[in-house]
Amino acid sequence: MKYKSYRKPYRVKRKKSILKSRFFWLGILFLIFAGAFFYFFVFSSFFQIKKIIVTGEEKVSKENIKAVVEADLQKKFLVFPTKSIFLVNLNKVKEDILNKFPQVAEAEIHRGFPDSLDILLVERFGLATWCQEGHCFSLDNEGIIFEETEAKENLPKIIARENKTSILGEKVIEKDYLEKILRIQKFFQEELKLEIKEFIAFSQRLNLRMAEGFEIYFDPREDINWQLTKLNLVLKEKIPSEKRKDLEYIELRFGDLATFRYREK
Repeated sequence: MKYKSYRKPYRVKRKKSILKSRFFWLGILFLIFAGAFFYFFVFSSFFQIKKIIVTGEEKVSKENIKAVVEADLQKKFLVFPTKSIFLVNLNKVKEDILNKFPQVAEAEIHRGFPDSLDILLVERFGLATWCQEGHCFSLDNEGIIFEETEAKENLPKIIARENKTSILGEKVIEKDYLEKILRIQKFFQEELKLEIKEFIAFSQRLNLRMAEGFEIYFDPREDINWQLTKLNLVLKEKIPSEKRKDLEYIELRFGDLATFRYREK
């Protein structure tokens, strides 16, 4: 008895239409929602920056600050303009403000949702006047010049002796050197009751021109307090006040010595 082998008929599986796929429509729905959210946050008027609030300014113009910020806000996504609060680069805005306004020492910038930018400025304060090549500038506590000015009687006047052209916003003297000058100024005002006409700053030497016509030589690299102590002793013990008008200089730069010289008559 012979048996014939039985073979199942071959069935061609038809591919399911992608339009009937649940995942396809979920993906389309996700893209629609994502696009709507993107449009809302990037292009809708609700999140477009409309207000720039500047506080803390005194020397700089509020309108000039706003103009710089406005230039940074003008952005395009693809070819579409937007001022979305989410796209503004706060670090870039801060950098531009500090670079373009030397009077500003610090700028704090925050997003004020939904449509404002809050800018708090900290301006530089002049502690001394820095004079170089016929021009004088306000000098802050970090040794940075930030605006052209006239010499002021209530501030130390420092004359630079290095042949270098400086620009606003540049550090022209080390903070430690400046602090020593201010320490000397305070000592002369409060302890000695003597008027300093001006400081002449070299890298390794500091000259004081006194209102009475003589000079005093300091070494800014050494202990200023010790040099002031020597000066106080020599003025009290060796140079009578009535003879100061005849002084040429007092030398304080070397060790424990405090030498002086009268003008030749």
